[in-house]
Amino acid sequence: MENGRKRVPKKGKMSGFIQKGKMDIGFFSLVIILLTVGLLMLFSSSYAYALAYFGDSYHFIKKQLFFAAIGFVIMMIVSKIDYHFYRKIAWIAYIGSAIMLAALLILPPMVEGATQKRWMVIGPINFQPSEFGKIAIIILFSHLISANYKQMKSFKFSVLVLGFLLAVICGLVVVETHLSATILIFCIGVCLMIVGGLKGRYIGGGAAIGVGGVALMITTGIVGYGSDRFKYWLDPWADAKGKGYQTIQSLLAIGSGGLLGRGFGLSRQKYLWVPEPHNDFIFAIVCEELGLVGAMVIILLFCALVWRGFMIAMRAKDKFGALLAVGFTFQVGLQAILNILVVTNTIPNTGISLPFFSYGGTALILLMAQMGIVLSISRSSNTQKSN
Repeated sequence: MENGRKRVPKKGKMSGFIQKGKMDIGFFSLVIILLTVGLLMLFSSSYAYALAYFGDSYHFIKKQLFFAAIGFVIMMIVSKIDYHFYRKIAWIAYIGSAIMLAALLILPPMVEGATQKRWMVIGPINFQPSEFGKIAIIILFSHLISANYKQMKSFKFSVLVLGFLLAVICGLVVVETHLSATILIFCIGVCLMIVGGLKGRYIGGGAAIGVGGVALMITTGIVGYGSDRFKYWLDPWADAKGKGYQTIQSLLAIGSGGLLGRGFGLSRQKYLWVPEPHNDFIFAIVCEELGLVGAMVIILLFCALVWRGFMIAMRAKDKFGALLAVGFTFQVGLQAILNILVVTNTIPNTGISLPFFSYGGTALILLMAQMGIVLSISRSSNTQKSN
């Protein structure tokens, strides 16, 4: 109080950087439930493999718990950051991910013994630049579409400009022999274009071009690694001890689970039958231990997360927030669907992980950060609507 007047503090520089409001408790709870169940299943599926190859049953779960803790803290911090900040770094994220992906093509494989150029190693940190590519596409497309919403009816912008930006990232990823990430990134980009107002007559043509392009690359040998996957998808028993082995063991695990499963921790296939059961095929162990009922509960949890994420998008106060929420939520849902379809041999093996379940530190941390952005959007329910 000075001279009888109340002293009003000046607005700090960071006040506009902090996202106020209450986060969506439903979405937050679903994230925590999926993360908790995922960690339990990771431990159950990995301890036999970890003991056999590392001499420590807790090898994977100790690391994943550490990554989960970091991811949780990052999610809570990101949920307080005003999501409009990501507009400023949209192009930086896109160009940075493209540079990392291009660098993998120039440099020799960074993981010892690897023939695929998917991993980048910086000191003790191993990560797949394609994970950043997914996030970059979501942020950049959300920014461009919301800023140029009226131009989405234009072929030049909606198809040529956005299509070119999407093709650059997808092209770099597919050359690195990472077909699953290519499909995922392509579908995310197309989803945002459709939600952003892409004309119906462009959708069919774009889908035909995408499917035709992949088919052409596989049949002509440009992406030769895809042809074998189709062959052993149709008949995994054609090479039961080789390229069809993982699929066969996965189906045996699922079948032996029955309706109610063998019980948590009682899987037999995880004892070095299913190769690396803690990674892409962890859902097979879920089915074996928890049965059809447990598997359906987990699927319903993913469905609930996607539904809640789309509700947050519908309530967002601007197009940028709505598109971000749709993009990040769609990614989790699509990735879960593709993983389950692969594990059940409904589609060819694409080597895609199950969100919240599969082992991977960088992927889990980035996933939690993405969930934090969706929570930030949910906090904005009291902000004024803008374009």
